[in-house]
Amino acid sequence: MGIHDTGTGVSQSTVPEIVGQGTDDLAGTCHPLFRNAPSSVSFNKLRKRLLRQARQAIADFGMVEPVEGRRPRWLIGLSGGKDSYGLLALLLDMQWRGLLPVDLLACNLDQGQPNFPKHILPDFLDFHGIAHRIEYRDTYSIVKEKVPENSTYCSLCSRLRRGHLYRVAREEGCDALVLGHHREDILETFLMNFFHGGRLSAMPAKLLNDEGDVLVCRPLAYCAEDDLEKFAVAMNFPIIPCDLCGSQDGLQRNAMKAMIADIETRMPGRKDAMIRALANVRPSHLMDRNLFDFANLTGNPEAEEAN
Repeated sequence: MGIHDTGTGVSQSTVPEIVGQGTDDLAGTCHPLFRNAPSSVSFNKLRKRLLRQARQAIADFGMVEPVEGRRPRWLIGLSGGKDSYGLLALLLDMQWRGLLPVDLLACNLDQGQPNFPKHILPDFLDFHGIAHRIEYRDTYSIVKEKVPENSTYCSLCSRLRRGHLYRVAREEGCDALVLGHHREDILETFLMNFFHGGRLSAMPAKLLNDEGDVLVCRPLAYCAEDDLEKFAVAMNFPIIPCDLCGSQDGLQRNAMKAMIADIETRMPGRKDAMIRALANVRPSHLMDRNLFDFANLTGNPEAEEAN
């Protein structure tokens, strides 16, 4: 499939190259995507909060890596859900204000799910002048063939989707695949691995794929799902439901989501504390012998000197 770049308000000549020349002022000109956005105080506060959190994650994890001779190029995974729409809007907002010196290409992978509304995303992207690529790959048939009846499709579907997005990133000369996973996604994954996988791992805000040629970045790592939902409603994004194939994300993740929500209700602020904990690891206080040399830890100074 080809790339569509209408050039309406998104030509690179309008985007300052230097991050320091950018502005946080929401009262000035804006990307066409925001021209019909609410002007209320509450929405502007929400927008500023999400922008601040996304910029913080980008800075904290060094997501903008310099590339010799050109600007970095990011492929934005756009599913049609609230999170990926929010990611796209925030990155375009930062780019427009000169706060993100990166070229952006939105990409939707049409996986052949029944009743998938193929026109929604191309129409939306064309209308707002957003460079994009629509890729069709019938992974749905593969998943239906491989996954037993009454089992969830999400795990295999996700792996197949990621593989195709890596391929598209390579074909388009993109340095990073950027995904819309938010704070709750990371916490739920951590607890799923903790309770069901027997390991301490989550979704890192930045990682390198197994082949070592494409970065995966998650700028929404600090953003709350509730905020992204409010943002999507206010922006009137044309949401595409995630259950077109008849499969849900699975009982395990739903249980983790409910657990985290219950903890937050009883002890407000725990979600932020948990995210901070994932960035404050002390290997010597855990039990992983591959991370810490417990065998050579001794209370005998003479033995330590001998080692």
